Amino acid sequence: MNRQQFQPNQVKALESRLAASMAAALSERTVAFPHDIGERLRVAREQALRLAKESRRPSVVADVAQELSLGRDGSLALGGGPTRWWMRLASVAPLIILALGLLLVQHWSDREQVLAAAAIDAVLLSDDLPPTAYSDPGFREFLRSPPP
Repeated sequence: MNRQQFQPNQVKALESRLAASMAAALSERTVAFPHDIGERLRVAREQALRLAKESRRPSVVADVAQELSLGRDGSLALGGGPTRWWMRLASVAPLIILALGLLLVQHWSDREQVLAAAAIDAVLLSDDLPPTAYSDPGFREFLRSPPP
């Protein structure tokens, strides 16, 4: 068999000629049908034409497929064009927010430890205690308990 390579515009022309000849043949034969069958065929033909027009419109899938690009390493990427600065920022922003959150937690933890130590020191320095009380192992627990 001899395979011919057709250009896309040649394929469309062949398809439209075939469709026109099929439509003409169907129209010629509808005269012999009863009225109700002819009406059903007419409605079916209109639905087929409407579906054909809808299928020719670019779909969302085709739009997304145009935005996809295949990298050299075989990876698939969305938005094959040049990367804009806001896209780069959007990809780095979660990492920056995470790092800032960790720094904030560390700062808050350090501050709480300093405040706790300051409270213990304030109680120790404001009370009259014998020097042996400072060496007692339960003294720290006594200081942490709420005042009576």
